[in-house]
Amino acid sequence: MAGTSFSLEQAKASDTHSSNGLGGETSTRFALYSLTSLFFMWGFITCLNDILIPHLKAIFSLSYAQSMLVQFCFFGAYFLVSLPAGKLVKNMGYQKGIVIGLVIAALGCLLFYPAAAMHSYPVFLSALFVLASGITVLQVSANPYVTLLGCKETASSRLTMTQAFNSLGTTIAPYFGALLILNEVTDSMSVTSAESVQLPYLGLMAALLILAAIFAFLKLPHIESAEVEEGEKVAGSAWQYRHLVLGAIGIFVYVGAEVSIGSFLVNFLGEAHIAGLEETEAAKYLTYYWGGAMVGRFIGAAVMQKVDAGKTLAFNAVCSVILILVTLFSTGTIAMWAILLVGLFNSIMFPTIFSLALSGLEKHTSQGAGILCLAIVGGAILPVLQGVLADNYSVQLAFILPLFCYLYIVYYGVKGSKVASIS
Repeated sequence: MAGTSFSLEQAKASDTHSSNGLGGETSTRFALYSLTSLFFMWGFITCLNDILIPHLKAIFSLSYAQSMLVQFCFFGAYFLVSLPAGKLVKNMGYQKGIVIGLVIAALGCLLFYPAAAMHSYPVFLSALFVLASGITVLQVSANPYVTLLGCKETASSRLTMTQAFNSLGTTIAPYFGALLILNEVTDSMSVTSAESVQLPYLGLMAALLILAAIFAFLKLPHIESAEVEEGEKVAGSAWQYRHLVLGAIGIFVYVGAEVSIGSFLVNFLGEAHIAGLEETEAAKYLTYYWGGAMVGRFIGAAVMQKVDAGKTLAFNAVCSVILILVTLFSTGTIAMWAILLVGLFNSIMFPTIFSLALSGLEKHTSQGAGILCLAIVGGAILPVLQGVLADNYSVQLAFILPLFCYLYIVYYGVKGSKVASIS
């Protein structure tokens, strides 16, 4: 509760009472329920990029590499904003960080209106950068808050469960985008088609501002052990933990692989030798990719209550490697469903890598979370590289890039995630 300090042990104690009569366990559960709305919202917004890419590619006659600048600007914000966001959260706390992140994201949504009116691709990219900056602050605030809000042994399971609602947002977004954005595209690709994004993003702005107002007044548990008191000096740095550094690389390659696959799905399914689908129909199949991640996260949250998180991570990464190999060496519906099924095994990867990398960091948790969110820049760099491969070879062959990403994740789950300091 506001004004009440909660240590990790206190957050688990059911007999701790706050000023409004809620027990510690009850307030912790309420906080987790409230946070699910944030995970849903940023999943929804992030997945809309997969709709924007083919939409803007057609309107502005872009190459694959140029269209991937959508992801470059969006995820590039994580690289530039994550460390300042970590300092912001350390100084102001997780709850205020959430409110600030929501307001910044709302401003980014508002900027889509002038971007469409001006029919300017650079202004669209600027709007995406501002929007992603707000999402970055949310990530740095909410992800570690969830991992610390309860027993550390079940941190991976808890974060995976909340991330399942992130996947619910990514599952719904493709249908939303296909109906309200892609359906507005005309054969002439006029300014009117660019303006089809205005109403959806104004609606998102309103939703984000409402959430900001709600979180400004909610009474959430304050996690004292995860934050540094004013004037307090902490020895060492999060960079000294080997499993965190390797985890940051894991986040880099995972986000890059997930985003690259999602970004190319509409174009891949439109290939004549794969499915030959129109953009509007192909966009709806994104629901299977992101919906698989949602289902897998609910399953994974239960499995990791009893199975080691690192082993579960490695198993899922091996399955992803196999599916991408099938995609590379087959055609038609086999290739189509193989790449869509990767979403199911993506499910537990981000929250599991994130929580494993933060394990044992204690006072360095906020800094560690900032470093991990910094690594989300993989979603900016790898899609552009895959775009270069697609331009020079083919969309299908370009999926070899995510293959190598998942091979690294196998290593991290088996060995790299073991808690250790760099000597």
